[in-house]
Amino acid sequence: MARIICVAGARPNYMKIKPVMDALERRGAEVFLVHTGQHYDASMNDVFFRDLGIRSPDRYLGSGSGTHAGQTGRVMAAFEPLVDELAPDAVVVVGDINSTLACALVTAKAGPLLAHVEAGLRSRDWSMPEEVNRVATDRVSDYLLAPSPDAAANLRAEGYREDQIHVVGNVMIDTLLANLERARESDVLDRYGLARGGYGLVTLHRPANVDDPDSLRGLLKALGEIAGRCPLLLPVHPRAAERLAELGVPAGIRLVPPAGYLDFIALQDSARLVLTDSGGVQEETTALGVPCVTLRENTERPITVSEGTNVLAGTDPERVLATVNRVLDDPPAPRCPALWDGRASERIAEVLLDGPDAHARLRPTDLGPPGAGAAPHHP
Repeated sequence: MARIICVAGARPNYMKIKPVMDALERRGAEVFLVHTGQHYDASMNDVFFRDLGIRSPDRYLGSGSGTHAGQTGRVMAAFEPLVDELAPDAVVVVGDINSTLACALVTAKAGPLLAHVEAGLRSRDWSMPEEVNRVATDRVSDYLLAPSPDAAANLRAEGYREDQIHVVGNVMIDTLLANLERARESDVLDRYGLARGGYGLVTLHRPANVDDPDSLRGLLKALGEIAGRCPLLLPVHPRAAERLAELGVPAGIRLVPPAGYLDFIALQDSARLVLTDSGGVQEETTALGVPCVTLRENTERPITVSEGTNVLAGTDPERVLATVNRVLDDPPAPRCPALWDGRASERIAEVLLDGPDAHARLRPTDLGPPGAGAAPHHP
């Protein structure tokens, strides 16, 4: 029986790790769920475990918040003895948070096989901590589990071996499709007095948007003008709450507490459009066929633009307003990438339990010199 550790640490991880755990256990694997504790408040943690039916973690590392270095170091220090104790055959990490990188580095040095779910996503924006985490995690992984062909193409361009790269589809969509009917039974629209198609949904949490008062003020100005045409609902991320309270929000923008998973899917599903700086929301709106306007200059999920319902607007207030008006006038037609079919986790389990041993980990010489297919270096 294969022994596999699955790691989760923050809200974006929970929807990704649940279907992978289920698929591995259906195939007879012994699965240990490790929660690093990177997100630990009830609104970002407990409600998601309850909504998704995730069992209690086998181990909780309690890393807490802090600087990138401090948080990453605490997770590494707590995870290292656990890997030694459990002696897993493989460790599965998901996404691009600090916990992902921390557990990947420990695993790569300890010896078990390492599988990265969502491998190959690239924004090419080195100011994003997530981009550093993604690239570094891919670099030490044995199994690169890509959600889409463009992600696999990124990996090939960086020189990874073909036998490492597996296009498996999007595990976020596995969770979405498995819970969509339950979400549609939510009474969240009634609670907020909303009608289907009668509002826009907004999420803001990235530091570039919410930590700089000038940037946030500009976005709020644009959102205020949009709200004159389409009322906006903004579930407040803890990161943005204090800034929004300081600046105040224009009329037509309604602030509400953070939503649980099922309520948030219901809100996305019934929205006229969604405005977001979240990568996961770009994917969920594409799967739901709901127009999405991304408030960022780039995206690591370009397939949601080329084969989905996402439009990249940047953060300039005038451009955001013009983009939203265009989308409201002429919404993109619903479409969804191949393999976003609810079976990505089954394909991942097949790779990990039935695939060839990928333990011949890449060495620097395998990638060649810089400029010859080598992984990109931080500038």
